[in-house]
Amino acid sequence: MKNTFYIIFTLFLFSFNNILANVNSLFLAHIEKDTLHLGWKSKSEVGLLLNQVSFTNWNSGGTNSISGIISGKSAAKFKTEKWSWNSVLNLKYGLNKQQDNGIKKTEDIIELNSNLVLQTDSISNWFYSARLSFNTQFSNGYKYPNTEEAISRFLAPGYMFFGMGMEYGKKIEQLSFYASPFTIKTTFVLDDYLANKGAFGVNPAIFDEDGNMLSSGSRVKQEVGILLTNKYEEKLFENIELNSYLRLYTDYLNSFGNIDIDWELQLDMKVNKFVKATLGSHLRYDNDIKVESTRNEITNEEIISEGPTVQWKQILGVGVVIDFDKLVQTKETS
Repeated sequence: MKNTFYIIFTLFLFSFNNILANVNSLFLAHIEKDTLHLGWKSKSEVGLLLNQVSFTNWNSGGTNSISGIISGKSAAKFKTEKWSWNSVLNLKYGLNKQQDNGIKKTEDIIELNSNLVLQTDSISNWFYSARLSFNTQFSNGYKYPNTEEAISRFLAPGYMFFGMGMEYGKKIEQLSFYASPFTIKTTFVLDDYLANKGAFGVNPAIFDEDGNMLSSGSRVKQEVGILLTNKYEEKLFENIELNSYLRLYTDYLNSFGNIDIDWELQLDMKVNKFVKATLGSHLRYDNDIKVESTRNEITNEEIISEGPTVQWKQILGVGVVIDFDKLVQTKETS
């Protein structure tokens, strides 16, 4: 697995170098001069994606089910001739109900991204950049069908990245590459039970031979490493948009070269200004998340029966999305 990530890391750097060597190939040969939009710009939207399956006297069998994901997104951007700042808050929560089964959680995201950019040369495609990101979840997570023991909670885990580096992009809001040689990753596990277990990479509690706790588990873990990101947004057709965000991180001190991967890919297909279909993929690998492990009841030593592995989530749904800014603009022009 580690060799695979070395290959991905090398391909990322190779692609980046090729882009720098062939700047004009980033976009089509004919590029119109960008219009500089200064000041504030904001966007807020809420959405509801639904998926339902129902069977009545269906001879092939099947299970009735209904699922839904409610989402909210708010973005704010401020731009001057040299400075620009943008922040995005992304919230999602989804549930699924199957016949004769209880309600299960399918989506749970609280995510904040903020980026401060300085352009010192108006003709350069290089930018100085400082980035802050934070994400956690709303409610308890379970390894179904076991709903007695939560495997995650609000702020357990919570992840925060903060770093400074350089960003490259000819049209930076559409395509950008960011590299930070100094990024602090902080993992929060603000739940005593999960912290004592050593969940999500924090130091577990230490017990003596009689099972008495000598020291409790750590609730915070900090790492310093290298962060590389790539963002790509493209309007493929009139009502079809593609959004991709890739994040690669490796820690200097703990297993340097073992790369954490987080890659989100989403295709939005608008039927009209209110109805949208979404096809999404989220691939993740984190060396601190053990898929299956047990602990010695006396020493609390972690015994890994199945180590970290690739996590993959897919989403397909059709629903209603309301863009408040466009709604207000429509009312003002009418």
